[in-house]
Amino acid sequence: MDTSVARRNILARIRAAQGRPAEPAASEREAVTDYLERHPEGPRPPMPGDLVTRFVEEARRMSSTVEEVATLSDVPAAAHRYLLEHNLPVRAIAWETLREFAWAEAGIAVEFRKPVDLDPVGITGCFCATAETGTLVLLSGPQTYASAALLPETHIAVVPVSRIVAGHEDAFGLIRTERGELPRAVNFVSGPSRTGDIEQTIVLGAHGPYRVHVIVVRGA
Repeated sequence: MDTSVARRNILARIRAAQGRPAEPAASEREAVTDYLERHPEGPRPPMPGDLVTRFVEEARRMSSTVEEVATLSDVPAAAHRYLLEHNLPVRAIAWETLREFAWAEAGIAVEFRKPVDLDPVGITGCFCATAETGTLVLLSGPQTYASAALLPETHIAVVPVSRIVAGHEDAFGLIRTERGELPRAVNFVSGPSRTGDIEQTIVLGAHGPYRVHVIVVRGA
């Protein structure tokens, strides 16, 4: 189902009720762009010059595990190593965008599709990552399905250092610059899913993966 069509239809009806044409005029879009460029940011904490180190520290603080590798070609072996160390199945589903990686040679059976209930491991990339909170920013799309990071009990994410930005403000700025508009879903993943609803005791894996493992690629 193409939800973008339904969204456009809903917004068109709202605009019609306001006495405006169904599609925004160029002047309206220019006014929005001007506002975003002029709108002052709120206070932000100071950030170190080394965003990679800050991201790794904060990701671990949020209960993610992290391994750093030199190049993208090292990713499959690192993922295989993580799965073996944690006695996890060496099979996974992955984003279509990761199809060119040498998964089979590394010993992992990977299928490039959306997950189903019994898939143990989901492997994704990321749109970017924020150093301030150790957060992965994932944008949904035909080849980057959101469920790959949410349904499997183990989520492995590939993070090139070139895609690590300071904070959420920078992440949204990058989305506007590179994509122009938000996709159907933008997910901010800060470690494994958790809840403290029962007796204020933190339980991992409440609404998503029990484990989040981040592979930081220094040469990408």
